[in-house]
Amino acid sequence: MSRLIVVSNRVSRPNKAGNQGGLAVALAQALRESRGMWFGWSGETTDSFTGHIAFSEDQGVKTATIDLEEQDVDEYYNGYANKTLWPLFHFRIDIAEYARDFEGGYNRVNKRFAETASPLIEPDDILWIHDYHLIPLGQMLRDRGLKNRMGFFLHIPWPPTRLLVSLPHHSKLVSTLFAYDVVGFHTEEWLESFRHYVEREMGGTVDGDYVTVGDRTIQAIACPIGINAQDFKDAAASETARSMFDKVRASLQDRPLIVGVDRLDYSKGLEERFNGYARFLKDHPEHHRKIVLTQVAPPSRGDVQSYQHIRATLDALAGRINGEYSDVDWTPIRYVNQGYPRDELAGIYRAARIGLVTPLRDGMNLVAKEYVAAQDPDDPGVLILSRFAGAAMQLRDALLINPYSPEEMSDAILRALAMPLDERKRRWRAMMDSVEQQDIRWWREAFTGRLTAAGQAAAAEPEATAG
Repeated sequence: MSRLIVVSNRVSRPNKAGNQGGLAVALAQALRESRGMWFGWSGETTDSFTGHIAFSEDQGVKTATIDLEEQDVDEYYNGYANKTLWPLFHFRIDIAEYARDFEGGYNRVNKRFAETASPLIEPDDILWIHDYHLIPLGQMLRDRGLKNRMGFFLHIPWPPTRLLVSLPHHSKLVSTLFAYDVVGFHTEEWLESFRHYVEREMGGTVDGDYVTVGDRTIQAIACPIGINAQDFKDAAASETARSMFDKVRASLQDRPLIVGVDRLDYSKGLEERFNGYARFLKDHPEHHRKIVLTQVAPPSRGDVQSYQHIRATLDALAGRINGEYSDVDWTPIRYVNQGYPRDELAGIYRAARIGLVTPLRDGMNLVAKEYVAAQDPDDPGVLILSRFAGAAMQLRDALLINPYSPEEMSDAILRALAMPLDERKRRWRAMMDSVEQQDIRWWREAFTGRLTAAGQAAAAEPEATAG
């Protein structure tokens, strides 16, 4: 069996606290099975980049990490990745920042990844590179002579051509994707946007899953990521989850709970969510004192100004709404800037009558699937989901809304509160079937299966271009 080498911006080591995301758990399992390795940035900085690699093994998962210079972090991570690509790929061209230093730092760090990782890679290894931080890494590894099977998965949306062309040197960046054998996206919409760009801007051709530019053909596929559904169901039934459920329900004094759980990010639509909830309170005074919104929003990327702005905006908005509608024994919004371990989060999800997942644009959004998986089958809650989340393509039995419309959000909250049990069960069962059938293992095996098959096809056709 070939080793799997996973490369991502950061490396997530296994831990016993249950704080790892589903992606980390799924990749860790694959790495154990293949005796593989996870390579990436340690998250630490060094005065001068030396290429030193720190090796570790935790719970059977081997990791290899490098430290980066402060300038690298500023230009590659805070700069090009999170001030240029992230907003652009989430359709926020208005706040995307374009700077030569950012692009230079991005390419420099990708080159450092290539230089330090390539000596660790054996000829039969399969490489799986993840996300927008490392788009050109495959081409840089090819430039160093590697002919391994290589796949790339984009965890965020792919923007429409009319937006992507605003990126300086956009065609150069996109052309590096043709160093891979398989490129994956969460949804058909993101895949179609990629195909459109290739045809319109690069003169490429599309034949089913095969996309060709010049003499290089890759497979480009839609492969939606899932969660470990059984693991999350078990978490929701754990003693820790039951304790959190009881604590939340007691604090609500039998009021229905609406819950939102999101990283503090402008793409998550938190400002629009608060405004939609405020519209509900304005339109339906009969529900005053009878409902609570709890928004869990741990901070992220505090060094990026746009993230500082969204935090300040939400602090003020939550204060204004609570100031207008609160009573001495009722606060309509509980705004929490901290995260919770998986088992506790599962208890919060189960305690909520409504899950409010309303990103303005999201590659997938696993919170929606976690909320569904945590529900009590005999008394499930209702998922209100943005139609602009990748998860909306699968969870069609959610109440799908336009998150920009406060009226739609208000109407959906009212409908969810009034929804009869039999309808809640029917909708939940349909969504749970999807969550269980296309879970995290399905996603991993679907992608790596394509990648393995691509390598076998190339071996059977020696005349094919290897990249």
